[in-house]
Amino acid sequence: MTSPPAEGCIHSEGDSNLLQSFSRSVLTMSGCLARKMFPLCVCFLLLPSYSSAETNDRPIIGVLAQEVSRSYPNRTSYIAASYIKFLESAGARVVPVRINLSPEEYQTLFSSINGVLIPGGAASIYSSGYQRAANKGGDYFPVWGTCLGFEQMMYLTSGERILSRTNTTGIALPLNFTNDANSSRLFQGFPAELMEALSSEPLTENSHKWSTYNSIDKLSKFYKVLSTNNDGKIEFLSTIEAYDYPIYATQWHPEKNPFEWRRPYYPHSRSAIQMTFYMAEFFVNEAKKNFHKFASEEEERDALIYNYSPVYAQPSSIFEQIYFFD
Repeated sequence: MTSPPAEGCIHSEGDSNLLQSFSRSVLTMSGCLARKMFPLCVCFLLLPSYSSAETNDRPIIGVLAQEVSRSYPNRTSYIAASYIKFLESAGARVVPVRINLSPEEYQTLFSSINGVLIPGGAASIYSSGYQRAANKGGDYFPVWGTCLGFEQMMYLTSGERILSRTNTTGIALPLNFTNDANSSRLFQGFPAELMEALSSEPLTENSHKWSTYNSIDKLSKFYKVLSTNNDGKIEFLSTIEAYDYPIYATQWHPEKNPFEWRRPYYPHSRSAIQMTFYMAEFFVNEAKKNFHKFASEEEERDALIYNYSPVYAQPSSIFEQIYFFD
């Protein structure tokens, strides 16, 4: 068995020009970024159209793979199995979005799935195959970012390297909700007692060395801040949703609570587990508003995560199970 990358949403410095293909891709799928930031994006003034009378009850969500931290024979990328379980628990199927595919391959894939999750991990947000995806915009296409995925979105939206070091590696925290949280799309379906628990109990696991200050104008014009946190010195953004598009992100890890067991700071209380499933249900329900589909049942079967088997990770790993890809 092999071990996964080191813990934490940790990025390295690199060539930010490589982000241009991604900046016209995953977020563009929701018709999102302002023209002044990314002129080539297709932008809209309102949420992409969706009829509540129609629902896609067979959603398929893509999860981005990322590079392994060091060379393994025939293994170039991975996805932690907890992200797959997170989505499957709420009634979605999953397709791995492999790194370093051609633009044409990404175009075909994103035209076939109903949303995408950008996970946490240890890849570079500036210089890895993690960023590459295809340009597909215009309809209701939900995007979720976790930890590194959150940081990726902050970089793409601002066009700047705005992350600051924080003491937030390996700690569970309560959320400091803003006044916008109760009226948000993300939290509006949460029971009052769960919202109370989230604000008073350490239910959200953080594994990041980098955070985003709660004072960036470019971000506040695009994202509604739903919660912040503080490492004792710096207040940073922890939960956001776009004002006008189905784009959501958490700096913390909602998927870990029910499915990861190797660190003592992973919360496993009743409220912690309940929170995970409310988050998963929300995003899967967003994906049900999208009607992309594969060209054939055969193509769909060939793309699904069921074609791969997770491995039980070594004791030193932070993950219980991992999917590896060639």
